[in-house]
Amino acid sequence: MTLQIVLIRLGGLAFGSSHFTFSMVVAVFVLCIALGSFGVSALPRVPRYGLLVTLWALVGLLALLYLRADQAPYWAHVLRSLFQHHAAAFYPYHLSAFAAMLAIVGPAVVLSGATLPLIFHHRRRQVENLGDVAGGIYSWNTVGSLLGALVGGYALFFWLDLHQIFRVAMGALVLAAALVVLRTVRIHRKIWAIGLAANSVAAIALLPPWSPERLAMGLFRNRTALDHTFAGPEIFYSKRREVPLLFYADGPTASIAVKQLKSDDGRIHRSIVTNGKSDSAVPDEYATTGMLALLPALFVEKAERAFVIGYGTGVTAGELAELSSIREVLVAEISSGVIDAAPLFDYANRNASKAEKITIVPGDAYRSLLRMEGTFDIISSEPSNPWVAGVEMLYSREFLEAARDRLSPGGVHVQWFHAYEADELTMAMVHRTYADVFEHVSVWFGEGSDLLLLGFRDPDHALDLDRLERRAARPDIASGLRRCSIDSFPELLAHEWLPLGVVHAAALAGELHTLLHPRLGHHAARAFFRGRPGNLFRTAGLDAADRGARNSLVVRYRERHGGRLPDESRVALVREACQKQEAVPCTTLFAHWVAESPDSRLRRSLEREIRAEPKLAVAMQFDLVPALARLYGANEPAPESGDALETASKATRLYIQYYLHAAPFPRRTLTDLWRRCEADPELRERCLKARIKAESILGDLGLDPGRGSS
Repeated sequence: MTLQIVLIRLGGLAFGSSHFTFSMVVAVFVLCIALGSFGVSALPRVPRYGLLVTLWALVGLLALLYLRADQAPYWAHVLRSLFQHHAAAFYPYHLSAFAAMLAIVGPAVVLSGATLPLIFHHRRRQVENLGDVAGGIYSWNTVGSLLGALVGGYALFFWLDLHQIFRVAMGALVLAAALVVLRTVRIHRKIWAIGLAANSVAAIALLPPWSPERLAMGLFRNRTALDHTFAGPEIFYSKRREVPLLFYADGPTASIAVKQLKSDDGRIHRSIVTNGKSDSAVPDEYATTGMLALLPALFVEKAERAFVIGYGTGVTAGELAELSSIREVLVAEISSGVIDAAPLFDYANRNASKAEKITIVPGDAYRSLLRMEGTFDIISSEPSNPWVAGVEMLYSREFLEAARDRLSPGGVHVQWFHAYEADELTMAMVHRTYADVFEHVSVWFGEGSDLLLLGFRDPDHALDLDRLERRAARPDIASGLRRCSIDSFPELLAHEWLPLGVVHAAALAGELHTLLHPRLGHHAARAFFRGRPGNLFRTAGLDAADRGARNSLVVRYRERHGGRLPDESRVALVREACQKQEAVPCTTLFAHWVAESPDSRLRRSLEREIRAEPKLAVAMQFDLVPALARLYGANEPAPESGDALETASKATRLYIQYYLHAAPFPRRTLTDLWRRCEADPELRERCLKARIKAESILGDLGLDPGRGSS
């Protein structure tokens, strides 16, 4: 049992700690234990020293396995690079991974499975007490399984790392082999057996430790071959730059590492790595983790008591503790390694690990939340990706209901969702489940593809622009926003993605993620396998667009200025969206500016700045700006190639993909394009079919489907 748990953890570091990895390792053990037992039963005659030979052979195989164990991430990477990204390769890849585990780990587990029937054979002479013998063997086997799971699979992780626990298990097997020797060999050979056991234990103690840098490298996120992938592990590792580790610990629930890099400008970059996957970093993800504290603080009725799910780099807890109104911040953290590593991030999180307002509660977030007394004004949830085994519970309807019920009147819940390595199905299920629990939802973005889902018990303050601006100007909140690189009110508004009510208006059809019917982990694992950036579900339909136009804070801010934003505000909006590397708001807001102010000198100056700055240019898609500007009715010259159907179809695709509630496209532009298309007698039927298909997403475009353009 101890070895099984160690190998499950190794499998997670090599293949990613999804429930597929867990299932494959368990399946290898169950199958091979059965094969070992069957092999003994199939022997025509069991050798006299069969049990003794089996135990020593098991020790030898495990020693060979130990010497190559920290190469597991490399070989898993080699295997992964042989498969494509598309969905059809998902099951062949996992079948191949299972076969690889079976070939590498299987022989040792087969010998392990043979031990129980061999013990029966050894005790066969006591036929008259067969029931006692069988009961005793099964009882001690059960006790051993419990001890292996509880002591070797949990308790020892508080003091030892994976390789040390593996060696403890090997030492226990040597002790078992020595005990069998004492019961089976003649007296004059026992001294030799004891000497062999003692030397074996000494050899085990001298085995080299596993490389934590290799284990924490997270190679499972590289889906294609890298330089020197097929050159062998030693050359591969020697050619790769290993990020220095400041901390590494294999705790009872996860393997935690802290990596550090220094940029050319001398800044220190540190990240917290869980089972080989980076979960948060400073300063790279400060905007996201800081906004997990500051966004709900802006909207909440009062901000006095907060509950944070997951410590991470401590930025969220630290920013909450910095708010003058906050009295208490409770942080639920299940990993002892994260707690031990917390002081390493104090340089970047306002000394969160030492803050008097912050109390870290070791344990599972669900149970910790249910045990807490009283209610919370802010609940901030920072789960890892839903493909990680065990994490999907934090996205379930039951957990969200528990969090909602612990909110005080006027309280706000916020949840971080990683949109990278996801897909539309996964994102729709996350948002659908969230909207099923919270009646009022808005979605904001942090850094890159990090989404922040806000659930309100009372939406009164969610649309109060004046109140929001006053609170954003409060010294403690304004300081926190500046640490998130948000220096003005328009920059803050640029982060609103789906205004209040849009998620509900989108009417996302499909299943919910619940504890009784957990589906999210499976869908998320398939999306992670493909590893492509996820596209948010479409919200350009009539109902969602109408709700977005009424509730968008940017639209309300524009109306405050007479329906047209000052150029200074546009600069702040566009630059912030591009700075945070969000392509849709970056490009669409810029195109809206082009359509409304084609001769703006500030816009031209910003364009030059964006083209010159790589971090800004990566999000801006200048080649699409003319086409998007035409959707706003701008007199941008249209391309000459393509017929009316192609023009209308391309415009519709852009309309759906780049629709932004902060700067909504007018529907009349599409209506005119489809009307022109259907006015062509040769294209009418094809245009009618294509337009009806577009209307299944967008809703009625104002043309009678029965009569075409007439």
